[in-house]
Amino acid sequence: MTKLRINLALQGGGAHGAFTWGVLDRLLQDEDLEIAAISGTSAGALNAAALKSGMLAGGSEGARASLDALWTEVARSSSAGMGQWFGQELFSPAMLSRALELSPVYAFADAFNRVTSPYASGPFYNHPLQSIVDGLDYGEVCAP
Repeated sequence: MTKLRINLALQGGGAHGAFTWGVLDRLLQDEDLEIAAISGTSAGALNAAALKSGMLAGGSEGARASLDALWTEVARSSSAGMGQWFGQELFSPAMLSRALELSPVYAFADAFNRVTSPYASGPFYNHPLQSIVDGLDYGEVCAP
């Protein structure tokens, strides 16, 4: 029996990317499918790169492990520094959000951020996903 060859185009957006991780995990478990081509934007590109990188290293199981590692690292980087505040009512996310809405400093920063690029923050700017994308081998990922 021949495998059904599929091509995937993965959309961006953090929540869409996390959802797509689950879909890809399921597709990779189906022995009757072959992913012939994959492309993506934003979170979809991260999923595509992790899938292909893992596929090259260890087939379907390698791809599943690579996707799991990607999203584990995304979760780790997105919650860095906030764990100590959760569970304390005084500093709950909802309370902090309400306090920020009333802060003149926040209002100024919000207005400033709307007219400047987040990538123009100077030499000290460090994108939280930089370490994740630096870990991918683009020579292999971008090869046919």
